[in-house]
Amino acid sequence: MLPIDPIIVKNNILIIDDELKLLKLLGMIISNEGYEVFQASTARSGINMLSTHKIDLVLCDVRLPDAFGVDLVKEMKTKYPHLEIILMTAYGNIPDGVQAMRNGAYDYIVKGDDNEKIIPLVAKALEKVKDNVENIQQEKISTKINFSTIIGKSQSFLYSKMLAEKVSRTETAVLLTGETGTGKEVFANAIHQESSRKKGNFMAINCSAFGKDVLESELFGHKKGAFTGAVSDKKGLIEEAQNGTLFLDEIGEMPLELQSKMLRVLESGEFIKMGDTKISHSNFRLIAATNRDLKEESRLGNFREDLYFRLNVFEIHLPPLRERKEDIRELAKFYIDQFSKKMNLINVLINEDFYKKLENNSWKGNIRELKNTLERSLILMENSELSAQNVPDSEGGNSFAMSSVEKHHILKVLNYTKGNKAEAARLLDIGIATLYRKLEEYQMK
Repeated sequence: MLPIDPIIVKNNILIIDDELKLLKLLGMIISNEGYEVFQASTARSGINMLSTHKIDLVLCDVRLPDAFGVDLVKEMKTKYPHLEIILMTAYGNIPDGVQAMRNGAYDYIVKGDDNEKIIPLVAKALEKVKDNVENIQQEKISTKINFSTIIGKSQSFLYSKMLAEKVSRTETAVLLTGETGTGKEVFANAIHQESSRKKGNFMAINCSAFGKDVLESELFGHKKGAFTGAVSDKKGLIEEAQNGTLFLDEIGEMPLELQSKMLRVLESGEFIKMGDTKISHSNFRLIAATNRDLKEESRLGNFREDLYFRLNVFEIHLPPLRERKEDIRELAKFYIDQFSKKMNLINVLINEDFYKKLENNSWKGNIRELKNTLERSLILMENSELSAQNVPDSEGGNSFAMSSVEKHHILKVLNYTKGNKAEAARLLDIGIATLYRKLEEYQMK
């Protein structure tokens, strides 16, 4: 009996770079290792490939003709959370590298200098992709977001929640306002889940992450051949949101040209895909969010006044965390339990001074900053015990910032990341070059 060959599942890797020679070279290097390689020379065509193929890993140039790669990372990770992204640069700009890591990039490398490191790096990144897929599958088992799962008992928060619950039962457009990190997308999701449209899609996009052309393609879709890289028709989010909800985050960043097109959709339900002449229709509910004062932006000419009035039918303001400090303890317990399960931690002891320190912080980054702090605190705690010393100072502190015990600190973070220096640098909030310098200084291999 002949042996049966094992079924080998190839990983799909997308390379986005406008330097065609490098694009072909990297494609050849990676495909020779048995990976399936897709290539794109613009952000727009790359994003189109993400929507039409199951991509596991993206290697993306920082300086693209139609987008900034560092900003693209956050949007790609939001839409495709299993993805890992390696950014490539010709300049070795450390601030860009730091921001890339904060946005969720797996690594940040210099073109040419790192060609011999590409394949081992790709292999490690794909291991992380496998972990991401497993984590996402576990998270899907948990309950969907609804108002009963949103934590908060402060009066200002309960008022916002009451408004959201009332408007969820209608078809009214909603404008969520508030500082970054206050939970606007969570509220938008809950409104959708409690609405008559809950069986439809909840489609979300951050309007600040793309340039005009890419954002237009993402929202309105395009026809095959509409631009270089448009190898097939693509539905936009407006069409995908048919009978569901479209959430436009940071709508204040939307270019004026697209604002007029969005106004037409809201008034008539009609839109035209890029490269098409035929009118398409979509029936969706719009929820928008912004941390800007759109009324003032309209006065300054940065935002269409007619679109502002169309959006501002029902506004809900989400209070910053510093104005709802009585909610911090309950939020902390919830996220500590969530992260503990993720890290396989049991019997975590939480000292009272830990909660007090949390309540005394200013939380400029709001709930998002609180979550990050709690995750980091669990990584750095000693003897399964959380105390005040695990919490950074309120003025922009970071529990991974360097201190007098930085050698021990670095070792602990590297242990948590299983030796992944790029991930460690991101958590430490330093550049990758700084981390290597510290490792050499402390003679840490």
